[in-house]
Amino acid sequence: MADLLVAVKNKVGIFTLNRPDKLNALTPAMGTAAVAALREMAADPNVGAIVLTGAGRGFCAGGDVSAMQRGEESGPSETTLEERIDALRQRHEWPWLLYTIPKVTIAVVNGPVAGAGLGLALCCDLRLASDQATFGTAYARVGYGGDFGVTWQLTRLVGPAKAKELFFLPDMITAAEALRIGLVNRVIPHERLWEEAMALAERIAAGPLVSYRYMKANVNMATTVDFRTMLDREAETHVRCGQTADHQEGVRAFLEKRPPRFRGR
Repeated sequence: MADLLVAVKNKVGIFTLNRPDKLNALTPAMGTAAVAALREMAADPNVGAIVLTGAGRGFCAGGDVSAMQRGEESGPSETTLEERIDALRQRHEWPWLLYTIPKVTIAVVNGPVAGAGLGLALCCDLRLASDQATFGTAYARVGYGGDFGVTWQLTRLVGPAKAKELFFLPDMITAAEALRIGLVNRVIPHERLWEEAMALAERIAAGPLVSYRYMKANVNMATTVDFRTMLDREAETHVRCGQTADHQEGVRAFLEKRPPRFRGR
């Protein structure tokens, strides 16, 4: 059985981490498959949003501790230090694509998430959590420093002081606490999580996809540039969106007092 299941339903790309017996601990094969599928869906006009979730009782435990024990998490035990660093850099393409591709990415956190799994969730644009989900960095438990973008994302979401606390004291926190500190967008009763998550994903997938593309890129850019640069960027992307068929349809629908019928172009 594949470690990663990929499907498309109602214009939503669905990625399911599929090692439930290992709490969906990550493998290199998962990353290779995810990167290939994300690149394909990024260019597919029939995919308007992407959902990432986990099979079974949890989202993702992060790295595979059994592979760590064998010294094989970053490659065969005989590989050099430089080769292991290069291998991890290649695996980092996965969180990078979740963060940057021109489609809205949504993490549906159905249970425990930690380590690199937390990194994947934080790199998504939106995070919807079950009220049974728990969150943790976990790196200090196994003497690691942090990967999959956790340091960058966590610091921006909760601030450096709270990020350090979550790194230094790797206790799992509840979904309610994750919502309070800004780690997740919404907490949903567990039995309704998938239904509500897919409804939201399908709503986004049926929306003005060109606008979403620029909204996502602009918000990402706003974390690293000055106000004047951002104003110049907004001038460019706002006018670009004004040339789209979806903009014209949105204006007509507003004036005709009806729901818009966007086509993603």
